[in-house]
Amino acid sequence: MTLRPSKVYREHEGTTVAKVQTTSKWTFSLTLLVAIIGATLIGGFYGNRLFGATTQNGDLQKRMREYTDLLNAVTANSPEDKGSDKFVYASIDGMLRTLDPHTSFLEPKEYSDMQDRQKGTFYGLGILVTKRNDQVTVITPLEGTPAARLGVRAGDVISEVEGTNTDDLTLDEVVKRLKGPKGTTVHIKITRIGIKEPIALTITRAAIPTNSISNTLMIRPGVGYIRIKDFTSTTVRELDDAIAKLNEQGMQKLVLDLRGNPGGLLDAAVGVADHFLEKGQMIVYTRGRTPDSAQEYTAPGKHDRFERPLVVVVNRGSASASEIVAGAIQDHDRGLVVGETSWGKGLVQSVYTLQYGAGLALTTSKYYTPSGRNIQRDYSSVYDYYMADETENGPEVPLDKRAQFKTDTGRIVYGGGGITPDVMIKQPTLARTTQLLEVRSAIFNYAVEYAAAHDVTKDIVVTPAMVEEFIRYSAEKDMASESDIRSALQQPVDRKYIERALKAEIVAAKFGFDASYPYRLEGDAQIEKALEVFPESQKLATTAENVRAHGSDGRTDQAGTRAAQANPKTD
Repeated sequence: MTLRPSKVYREHEGTTVAKVQTTSKWTFSLTLLVAIIGATLIGGFYGNRLFGATTQNGDLQKRMREYTDLLNAVTANSPEDKGSDKFVYASIDGMLRTLDPHTSFLEPKEYSDMQDRQKGTFYGLGILVTKRNDQVTVITPLEGTPAARLGVRAGDVISEVEGTNTDDLTLDEVVKRLKGPKGTTVHIKITRIGIKEPIALTITRAAIPTNSISNTLMIRPGVGYIRIKDFTSTTVRELDDAIAKLNEQGMQKLVLDLRGNPGGLLDAAVGVADHFLEKGQMIVYTRGRTPDSAQEYTAPGKHDRFERPLVVVVNRGSASASEIVAGAIQDHDRGLVVGETSWGKGLVQSVYTLQYGAGLALTTSKYYTPSGRNIQRDYSSVYDYYMADETENGPEVPLDKRAQFKTDTGRIVYGGGGITPDVMIKQPTLARTTQLLEVRSAIFNYAVEYAAAHDVTKDIVVTPAMVEEFIRYSAEKDMASESDIRSALQQPVDRKYIERALKAEIVAAKFGFDASYPYRLEGDAQIEKALEVFPESQKLATTAENVRAHGSDGRTDQAGTRAAQANPKTD
């Protein structure tokens, strides 16, 4: 049994992820039809383009008249008045489903929300919230935000918003009520462990930063770590700052973590890749039916190049723009890719502004990595595309059935099924009871209560007595039976995970999420493997430089040119 994580929202995002979110020019990403994996961005060029000019095609005009007659009949005679907009939007969704999983219609409200998100500034309180035990619970306040300044803590439950009990509201509804114009106030009540009466707070909304790089730290002496959670207009600047910060701390090697990164702006992906590739090296190119869909993006050489050993970590949640970065680094043998096969999204969307405030994200071309790979997975079955589990070895399509390409040094890489890592490693499978304790918030809730009742330091040690207390706590709260918990703790992998999670959550409850992140990485199998393969990564990069310096190319024996490989008619 595989348990999926619950939805988590920043209080300024609040849109259920059953619909796509979009970005600006040439953005890449993944659209999820169900809220299981998480919200992502979709790609395209964005602007005031009016789509749908009147056509002279007689057949199309005939079909439009038929559609109008049908719409009039349904609107006039259906047993319930749904509104013509509902019928039209539903029919549009049905039409677009005949194309591909990433083409999507955006109703006016969704499109307006998307445009607001692209401004890069949101106005709210600055908290990360989710539903835990059917209560709207603060995961962490964001540093420097109004909520943090007023002392909102991890584990606080938002019980009321503007006099309305949140028990009667969905998470989306609570988030929408917390948002508002800059400088306006919102009245909330929170309940906190150790305090009997709800705490009333009046918080003035302010601009909330939306950082793209969530974590920057030294995970070993000389080894830097940067996690990019998505690609936005600020990613490249943040990466400059992150590398400079780690350089000051003595960084000699870098782990670039793109796990769970759903994509974002192509400009940001190009800027990130530019930090690691030589000027002029291909990063990605696109091909479609129309001439203007053919674009090539090479490293512009605008940023100081990081020339030391590099390892990139990806997993199933890495998609689109993150696959572009990983694919460029892999194809040019700049570093090794470690982890699990990425999602496999190689389609490009163009975003059109329609009349009456709606929008259309339409797939118009495909993108290709430098070696000529289009890594788009098969989507003939939309259900399988979104719901199918990975096979034991990672990709759903066996490697011997996927198209082969070559890197700069002649290594084999594969198209048609995501970015296959150079070093494949999955996270250990946890016992069902351990997963239940996690998703039922047993670890989180215990940590919040422990931190509230004890003087905690960042170097806290989880003792056997604390583990025993956690067992009793979880059993009393009916999170799992005591016997099942003890059985899980007999497994070394599960015990280490629970102890590490307890420490991380206690530190987070007291000092914030960022302070807990180093402990969350301890024992991470994929990060541990990344640390092991630095020598191989360095050797590979050196070999690639020598190959280019002598004018040879490991791909010269491939049949066909890049353009031929990219021809949509033969893809």
